[in-house]
Amino acid sequence: MRIRGAVLEEIGRSAPYAASRPITISELELDGPGPGEILVKIDAAGLCHSDLSVVNGVRPRPVPMLLGHESAGTVATLGAGVDDLDVGQRVVMTFLPRCGQCAGCETSGKLPCELGAASNGAGTLLGGGLRLRRGGQIVRHHLGVSAFATHAVVNRHSVVPVPRDVPPEVAALLGCAVLTGGGAVLNVGHPQAGQDLVIVGLGGVGMAAVITAVALGRGRVIGVDTVEPKLAWARKLGADAVYTTARALEIGLKAPVVIEAAGHRRAFEAAVQLTAPGGTTVTVGLPHPDARAEISPLVLTAEARTIVGSYLGSAVPSRDIPTYVEMYREGRLPVQGLISSMIGLDEINEAMDALAQGEALRQIIVFN
Repeated sequence: MRIRGAVLEEIGRSAPYAASRPITISELELDGPGPGEILVKIDAAGLCHSDLSVVNGVRPRPVPMLLGHESAGTVATLGAGVDDLDVGQRVVMTFLPRCGQCAGCETSGKLPCELGAASNGAGTLLGGGLRLRRGGQIVRHHLGVSAFATHAVVNRHSVVPVPRDVPPEVAALLGCAVLTGGGAVLNVGHPQAGQDLVIVGLGGVGMAAVITAVALGRGRVIGVDTVEPKLAWARKLGADAVYTTARALEIGLKAPVVIEAAGHRRAFEAAVQLTAPGGTTVTVGLPHPDARAEISPLVLTAEARTIVGSYLGSAVPSRDIPTYVEMYREGRLPVQGLISSMIGLDEINEAMDALAQGEALRQIIVFN
């Protein structure tokens, strides 16, 4: 079938992207779903720093590539062997599918699926499939999803069904921002009753950690960022206190659980400094591969500190997304508060600029 989507033509073009136009809106050919796959009509897709990281070259991927990994849609066609979904069902896309059979899948979310990670790196669907072409040329899949398009073919393991009363713009955010930020709190940080929790970096993932921690209600939730408007936004979402990074360090703020969600070495260093003796620093940010941080090994030893990495919030999407759905439906998780704007597909280069400049939280592409 013919679809319309946002194709990254070249990695590393200079910003502003509104001028350099690394992404073009193209007509593409999409093959139908093979065995174990489904065709999804995309309803909404969020712009995430992981998308920007491919555009600017921090996370190199093969190009041309149809971008987009955080989305929700409606099942349009079922491939052979898919008998646990229905046409018309709402699904959340997840960019880290789990085969359920490898060593990574046996770690309850701690490590990624080995097959899924390999497929993502190669720009294919889970297990190696390629379903996109443009004028006879192969176009690669982004993280097994390629959601910045009217339709996508994905592996069954790349979706989680959700009730129809979850709006598509909310459902989309459950697949990345909430899985990652919420998982850093629920799956890794495990704040106890009366304990403060600090979140360093208040982008989409950091704000998702804020609303999850607030919903959990264990102790004070404190937001830290270098951008003042984001501090005000965190307050609006329920944070008990907010500080600039410099101010938090100046007053000697300490907490037993600190989550770093900025993907920058200085944010990581600050998160370690803000962690109390005996505490845990959880890092979910994705810095440049060449980034190096300076921390004191003596402090780790003398203060019995723990630093733990958490990819995608150490999530098992099929297990965790229903938890967030229930919290949302109960009115305890205001996911819609993470949305800064709704945009059209044609605005994607400008939207990448807004994301790079720290002006946006979650911009949602709608396909109505």
